[in-house]
Amino acid sequence: MSGREASEYRIARLRERLAEEDVAELGVQIDMRGGYVHLNGTVSSASCRAEILRIAEAELGGLPVRADLVIAGATAPERPEELE
Repeated sequence: MSGREASEYRIARLRERLAEEDVAELGVQIDMRGGYVHLNGTVSSASCRAEILRIAEAELGGLPVRADLVIAGATAPERPEELE
């Protein structure tokens, strides 16, 4: 198995783990770009982001990773919405 094939296998395994584990995250895009594994998407919380990065490190250990994971703002509004 070549280095590229091994990387693709590890990325596929990471996708499976993110879907199956407690995070159940399907909204994270994972691509190989310019020698880096790029994680991109919106997650529900900082703890979810940390868990995704932990799983990525376990699956991709040794491959360089760039994570552009945005935490969704799910706070309640400070005042009621006024409709006109």
